[in-house]
Amino acid sequence: MLKTEFEFRLPKGYVDGEGNLHTDGVMRLATAADELLPMKDPRVRQNEAYLSVILLARVVTRLGSLSMITPMVIEGLFAADFAYLQDLYQRMNAAGDDTLHVTCPKCEHAFEVAGGPPVGES
Repeated sequence: MLKTEFEFRLPKGYVDGEGNLHTDGVMRLATAADELLPMKDPRVRQNEAYLSVILLARVVTRLGSLSMITPMVIEGLFAADFAYLQDLYQRMNAAGDDTLHVTCPKCEHAFEVAGGPPVGES
């Protein structure tokens, strides 16, 4: 079965306007529309770097108890969390999973680390 959603935990967390911290979320695989439609957005036309903001706002389907993930929410992320989500997006959509291939710096043993259980599993 194709896994289309991945749970994640932000390294720092998003702090909303009321001071609540949101760290756990879900990201879904991107569709062609997710990558094409933002190209028409005037914010992307003015600044190509804004494409990442809109893409993440489209594919992050849950973040803590927030009812909606908007570009303003993504803009409000700490830089470490924004970079984490960009990396997760690339891993999910290029490789189709959230697995990291890592090597121990001490013994040089190579192994894989999953980013989290599939949505709905523990």
